[in-house]
Amino acid sequence: MAPPPLDAPDFDAEAFVWHVAPDALVPVPRVSRIELELLVGIDRARDTLYANTLQFARGLPANNALLWGARGMGKSSVVKAVHAAVRAEGPDLKLVELQREDLPSVGRLLALLRDAPYRFVLFCDDLSFSHDDQHYKSLKAVLDGGVEGRPDNVVLYATSNRRHLMPRDMIENERSSSINPSEAVEEKVSLSDRFGLWLGFHPCSQDEYLAMIRGYCDSHGVAIDDETLRAEAIEWQATRGSRSGRVAWQYFTDLAGRKGVALS
Repeated sequence: MAPPPLDAPDFDAEAFVWHVAPDALVPVPRVSRIELELLVGIDRARDTLYANTLQFARGLPANNALLWGARGMGKSSVVKAVHAAVRAEGPDLKLVELQREDLPSVGRLLALLRDAPYRFVLFCDDLSFSHDDQHYKSLKAVLDGGVEGRPDNVVLYATSNRRHLMPRDMIENERSSSINPSEAVEEKVSLSDRFGLWLGFHPCSQDEYLAMIRGYCDSHGVAIDDETLRAEAIEWQATRGSRSGRVAWQYFTDLAGRKGVALS
């Protein structure tokens, strides 16, 4: 009655997406990413993650990383950009994306990766948990614990808007309703403690916002004078009610379209 074991996947591609029902590692023919040097205003997080990833790709010890903080500030972009930069150094590092709702299957995924002759960055974007969500328990043993633990050839990078991955009211509710409040809270926040690297992403300044757009323009050959760019970009951010790397890219996409420049 048990399903047949999975065939050994073809690891020729540089990136994969994990699907369940049925289980499959689906190759990604072209990863959506921008170049590492175009990520402005997150220098410390970028450099730390790059160094950690390069260590891992070279077979040295490395930490799991939690990238947390302001939305639209390049948390997922830096993971994909760092992956490309490390591959450019020579190691054949693979990127595997795991959806949050598929966390219960992470044990089966790791069994598939454990004996592969490659090293893998397991990437979970927008990781967070709601009140009745028990998926975090599937991840705890993988990060640090369990009999098998995390395979030596796998490291986990996750992004989240929440530092402790849980909403504050969820933690406060545990404090007010549990028999032993401290133990209940410890269980909830212990997941984030199992990431060796915590990299914070914070809102950018206006100068950094403008520098992001100027970098995109120079990289893609979009000609615009500084005065016009400044006026349009500030107006764009005002209409969005926020300022971030994502807003900068959205303005640049609009600008490139108006200038007739295709973004490859």
